[in-house]
Amino acid sequence: MKSFKWMLMLSIGLASCGVDMPQETQSSFETMTVKKSDIELPYKFSARMKGQNDVTVIPQVSGQLMQICVTEGQLVKKGQTLFIIDSRNARLELEAAQANLQAAQAQENSAKLEYESNKNLFEKNIVSSYMLSNSENLYKQAQAAVAQAQTAVNRAEVNLGFCTITATVSGVIGEIPVRVGDQVSPMTELTMLSGNTTMYAEFSVTEAIVEAMVQEGIKASDVDKFIAGLPEATFVMKNGTEYPHKGRVVSLTGVVNAATGSLTSKVSFPNPDGHLYSGIQGTIVMPFAEKGVIVVPQHAVVRLQDKSQVYKVLPDSTATAVEVTTADTGNGKDFIVTSGLNEGDQIVTLGANNVTEGQKVLFPEEAKK
Repeated sequence: MKSFKWMLMLSIGLASCGVDMPQETQSSFETMTVKKSDIELPYKFSARMKGQNDVTVIPQVSGQLMQICVTEGQLVKKGQTLFIIDSRNARLELEAAQANLQAAQAQENSAKLEYESNKNLFEKNIVSSYMLSNSENLYKQAQAAVAQAQTAVNRAEVNLGFCTITATVSGVIGEIPVRVGDQVSPMTELTMLSGNTTMYAEFSVTEAIVEAMVQEGIKASDVDKFIAGLPEATFVMKNGTEYPHKGRVVSLTGVVNAATGSLTSKVSFPNPDGHLYSGIQGTIVMPFAEKGVIVVPQHAVVRLQDKSQVYKVLPDSTATAVEVTTADTGNGKDFIVTSGLNEGDQIVTLGANNVTEGQKVLFPEEAKK
């Protein structure tokens, strides 16, 4: 109690001696005048990578798997041998077909000699036209038999070739679920070969974006032109790593998926170093320009439950709360205000969270001195 009295007496004494006491100074809040500007927004879509030519490797013939010539994850060239199936039966079938072809060719030669002989004899009136026609028909049958036997040889050669399975595209070998010694057939999946020189990132375009395209007057016949005019895309992997090569949108399906209400789009990415694999998930980022929009700093927007508001400065320098609707710019710093503000309005920026309704937020320079 005594200390309080001493402080009171000291303050009175200082005042009586003409010493100025510290006074509370009032300072203005930071404000900005709202104006419209152009901004580039990063649109983001969840995507999954897929090889340009993802091929399911399935044998064309049945037999025992004799050799697996590749390993999972191996990069292979087009035409490289992947698997070898027991070819003994196929070779026997080829040999039998070749023997049948030789027999048919011999029969054809005999029929040809018979026909030519009868033709000469007919011209000399030695044989009848019936014998000539009969020999001609036999010759044609022999020719048909040769053609049929040749087809059987070709088929046998193809089946023998099927015993050696080669890569139809250059790419990466996927999982190999079979082992040497397994009995395989055209129903057996040997592996997945992902043609990875070019990769597609597939993502869904929401129906809202499709409706926006329609509102802009983009017709179905203009889709290709619209796609060609789209900006380059960036692929960001799940760990946040940005793939160094840019991609381009190459397709947009023309039918909305009834279950998801979206369209499927593909972005083509070059993959010269083989760093992209089928099945990789990430995010497609595409920058789109928004023209003539109101952009304000995020710290100027005050969140109250499910509402957003800014403090507008009135002519008497007091602040009043104005409810606004906003859209994220994706840059972590600004919001786009879609309603609630007009160009030329003045709003509180830094310190908006500390403003109360009706509070004076601007002061003349003289009041700061």
